[in-house]
Amino acid sequence: MGKVKIEKKDVWIDMTPMSDVMVLLLTFFMLTSTFVKNEPVKVNTPGSVSEIKVPEKDVLTISVAKDGKVFMSIENANDLVSVVDAMTSRFGVTLNGAQREALKKHSMLGVSVEKLPAYLSLPEDQMTDAIQKEGIPTDSIDNGDGKKGMSEFQLWVAEAVLVNEDMKIAIKADSDTPYKTVKTVMSELQDMNQNRYYLITSLKKEED
Repeated sequence: MGKVKIEKKDVWIDMTPMSDVMVLLLTFFMLTSTFVKNEPVKVNTPGSVSEIKVPEKDVLTISVAKDGKVFMSIENANDLVSVVDAMTSRFGVTLNGAQREALKKHSMLGVSVEKLPAYLSLPEDQMTDAIQKEGIPTDSIDNGDGKKGMSEFQLWVAEAVLVNEDMKIAIKADSDTPYKTVKTVMSELQDMNQNRYYLITSLKKEED
């Protein structure tokens, strides 16, 4: 008796619905993702078991590098421009159109107001090296009457809070930053009655 041959049939699976789902997911993630700007000054934060989250918007981040230099960043471009406009007006400094456009691309501030036009005029590939050598001055400014006024650092903070009343302050110090430098930043904030701020750390396990 001959063997019964089973007819082989090709199996075809329509992958069109799966492709549509993948495209939709990809589009969703692209539209909802927040792209992090490259930070010209790298700060390696110390570890902590605290799980308190820093707000994602309306935040003035004060970064303290391990060499003691102080930098600031404001992610909201409109707030950043408003703060810079207030500071340049206070110091009698003018920014041209090209410099203002360059400002919108870089959320970090790290030079004195007087050097801001020259810094923003640099080619983009030179800005990182330039800002790392500067830092925002934390020395008190001479008012001309023999009395010391607020430091440039304090003026930046004051203008940021004035521009956006919901602005929160966060301090991000390098794990190798001398405590004395961090204390100076905190003391300057205290002197202007800014006593509430976040300390940014890296999350670590309790047994570490």
